[in-house]
Amino acid sequence: MRIGVIGTGRIGTIHANTLSRHREVGSLILSDADPARAQDLAHRLGETAAPGADEIFRWGVDAVVITTATSAHADLIGRAARSGLPVFCEKPIALDLPGTLHALAEVERAGTVLQMGFQRRFDKGYAGAREAVRLGRLGRLHTVRALTSDQSPPPPQWLPLSGGLFRDTLIHDFDVLRWVTGREVVDVYATGSDAGPAMFREAGDVDTGAALLTLDDGTLATATATRLNGAGYDVRMELSGERDTVVVGLDDRTPVASTEPTGPPPADKPWPGFLERFGPAYEAELCAFVDVVRGGLANPCDGREALQALRIAEACEISRHERRPVALTEIPDTA
Repeated sequence: MRIGVIGTGRIGTIHANTLSRHREVGSLILSDADPARAQDLAHRLGETAAPGADEIFRWGVDAVVITTATSAHADLIGRAARSGLPVFCEKPIALDLPGTLHALAEVERAGTVLQMGFQRRFDKGYAGAREAVRLGRLGRLHTVRALTSDQSPPPPQWLPLSGGLFRDTLIHDFDVLRWVTGREVVDVYATGSDAGPAMFREAGDVDTGAALLTLDDGTLATATATRLNGAGYDVRMELSGERDTVVVGLDDRTPVASTEPTGPPPADKPWPGFLERFGPAYEAELCAFVDVVRGGLANPCDGREALQALRIAEACEISRHERRPVALTEIPDTA
């Protein structure tokens, strides 16, 4: 199997390393907007570098992995679909609904595969929570609390390109909320604060956000995020039912400290970022993609799943700006 990897930044490098070691992958072709960066990675891995994405499609591959800047995702997805190639793409498909829907329409017309990079679906903690819910261990689920806290903010130049805190960060919580609970969000109320560094205000974004979501069975969920969690990278989900409560992301590296005299000690080595926290999940999702391409596994996270997470994020942005509850029926899911 020959796979083209378009984009060799941080996450592209991780994915290329995973694929290069995979026993079912014979070779990789790597490309990047900076050809020297692709060439350097190819040299280190013993793979082939291409001058650009055009060559990947011309030289011939069996599948494509897209880890470029978000602005290029939709076009590359469409190009791969028209070439009849299965695609793995980092989230999101696009930063807006029209771009997302157009790319999905191309995939559906071509009848090809699009697997999205929502790596939390491959994390053992979230999988355990999903199993607990589905087996009825918690009883009737009544409350879900999710959070994503980055230790340090991204570079200022990234913020205007990111789509904002709800689309860039909390979209992971929105996706995994649906996946773990098996329920749909029916309405949201969201707000945010830009009281931190001025770069967030200048980008029209917020450094901290919170959303209250109502699921279609009446379960209430909260999702919060911040770019400024000095203690470390903190991602958790707490699910409470009438019988039991479980927590995802609570371990000896969780960056929290108890004020109770008999509470656990602070983490000696808190998580510094998402690449470390979700390293095994990133590897698992790429191995799953190889199985999908080989026909041995159904697509575990197709483009329509990404669309639903984006619709929730869009509803939150409207709610934040207009200071009102927003029903998901207000957000279209077709062109």
